Amino acid sequence: METPLEIVFHNMPSSPEVEAEIREQVGKLERRFGRLTSCRVAVEQLHRQHQTGNIYDVHITMRVPRDELVVSREPHRPKEKYAEPDIRVSLRDAFKAAERQLTEYKRKLKGEVKPHEESFAGQIAQLYPAEDHGFILTHEGTQLYFHRNSLINGEFRRLQVGDRVHFVETVGDTGPIASKVWPAGEPG
Repeated sequence: METPLEIVFHNMPSSPEVEAEIREQVGKLERRFGRLTSCRVAVEQLHRQHQTGNIYDVHITMRVPRDELVVSREPHRPKEKYAEPDIRVSLRDAFKAAERQLTEYKRKLKGEVKPHEESFAGQIAQLYPAEDHGFILTHEGTQLYFHRNSLINGEFRRLQVGDRVHFVETVGDTGPIASKVWPAGEPG
């Protein structure tokens, strides 16, 4: 890298172990994409909760030729009462997202991006109408987040769990998401 790695801690003391983990992960990113010009990693302790553990936000800013890639990994609040309190899990998830972004950027530089998007079929696994989003069960058995605004044809309120849909998968801030969704049997 042209600029030395910058590591910042907010609302928490710095930790040699965490810094070593970050340096190792950034080294992996550099091996994946040798033209990384700078990287800044900010780790923030969001909550100080004695009984349930702390929650961490990891923000990674990577400078690459002609662009800047940013990953912000505030932990999702799972259905359980508390998010993952382990800082190493938060770091791992953030660096996985950074790796996906670098891989996608590298593909774009090589011109490997498809001129048209490929759609896949899945089915609605979960719906949260009050929160304007849901999840699609893919043919691979994973679930993809989608927002009401991702729906192309059809109405969000008409969707039901189990409905077959087509979708286009893209990489969002928090990982893979369905960026376009439309009911099966309707043109995309």
